[in-house]
Amino acid sequence: MIRKTGSYKTWKAGGETIEAFIPLPLPPRNPTLSIDGKLGEKHQAAMAALGRLQTASTMVPSPNWFLYGYVRKEAVVSSQIEGTESTLEDVVVFELNRQAKDVADVTEVCNYIDALNYARDQMNSPNGLPICTRLICNVHERLMRGSRGQEKQPGRIRTSQNWIGGTRPGNAKFVPPPPESVPELLASLDKWIHSSDQLPLLIKIGLAHVQFETIHPFLDGNGRVGRLLITLLTEFWKLLDGPFLYLSLGFKRHRQEYYRALDAVRTEGDWEAWLDFYLDCAIESAEDGTSTAKQLFKLVNDDRRKFAESEHANLAAMRLFERLPEQPMITALKTAEILHCTKPTATKAIESLVKADILVEITGRLRDRIYAYRKYLDVLGQDTLPIASDS
Repeated sequence: MIRKTGSYKTWKAGGETIEAFIPLPLPPRNPTLSIDGKLGEKHQAAMAALGRLQTASTMVPSPNWFLYGYVRKEAVVSSQIEGTESTLEDVVVFELNRQAKDVADVTEVCNYIDALNYARDQMNSPNGLPICTRLICNVHERLMRGSRGQEKQPGRIRTSQNWIGGTRPGNAKFVPPPPESVPELLASLDKWIHSSDQLPLLIKIGLAHVQFETIHPFLDGNGRVGRLLITLLTEFWKLLDGPFLYLSLGFKRHRQEYYRALDAVRTEGDWEAWLDFYLDCAIESAEDGTSTAKQLFKLVNDDRRKFAESEHANLAAMRLFERLPEQPMITALKTAEILHCTKPTATKAIESLVKADILVEITGRLRDRIYAYRKYLDVLGQDTLPIASDS
């Protein structure tokens, strides 16, 4: 049977008659959602994959390795889904010297990083906000600050109709709820997230993502906020110790399946098909994260050993090397700052790492040179190239 997941409200908007979809509150009912059989097995496989990712995250000497690299990877990929073309390297360079080929694109990615860090600080602070509409609005305001879409009411729940696909609501592929319904729908989602619902937490995260995307509470930026919600809930409910699961990577690889699965929930009530797809992406992303962690751990350990045994090793260079996973691009000025040393000492440390084939100069300039831990960035940046055009 087809499960009913909402109703349509027919009303006038922009001089034309439209049908806006209003989703029913979570959890799915009639029939209720059952996590058993193949779906139950896939959920167990996804939880096991998250367990391996959590174990891999403890391998490295500092959790900041993950917080630096994985947050930026998720930010880059999630923004690419919305059409930006910035790469991980573009972001790292911009953070270093505030220069970029496309400042607007990189600003969007950096805003994503800022929004995620803000939300994590709130969640982990005794006096901070939990996951709720107010927190999500603050996240949205930071996401849209100074970027494209900043004129579309950053941080404010929409008071006008939006739509997905098409040039207007009348020919849109999907029309979210009318604006007067949005506050109540968000309040219901808040209540359910903090309820004692007995569904497995990873399943609840998948349901919450779809519900948020269906409500589409902002005029712009809903996709990025909805994907951020997955990352935040994974940490909020302690499935992982940090924002290490970047599902945007799976959604990017399987974009058309992602949109089809979302549509099937709204049109057919097929929550099971969505969860099957979502759990596949969770497994894929967790395995990718685990593999990346292992590669980075091996790379840094091998390079540390080789450098320590080389003729180029010195104390300042070794200290700089230990900072590279959190600062994979460097300048002489930045090195002097983080090592609290003179610029000549910083330059000598960089030159030692260049001679040992760890750092590579990437500008070709004689002044204001930038040096990259290229091998590290290559591993971290796998699958972060911009999405190719469908045309």
